[in-house]
Amino acid sequence: MKLHFFKVLDQQDLKLSKKLISSYKKRLEKEILERSIKLKMPQNKFEEIINNNNELINLKKALEDLETESESHSKV
Repeated sequence: MKLHFFKVLDQQDLKLSKKLISSYKKRLEKEILERSIKLKMPQNKFEEIINNNNELINLKKALEDLETESESHSKV
């Protein structure tokens, strides 16, 4: 019984973490896009900035790790 409770809690924590990180990642991408437009940068330049931004790379990696963790929890 206790194990099932913690498994459910872990799944909820994982879902919430994924949602929060994903939301932050989208806001950051939007901010980069808006600033790039404001600065009249070419599209390929702000796409390059988004693709090479360390924080966005780390967020993408964190989301991938959470997805892997979520999959491993669902198999247990």
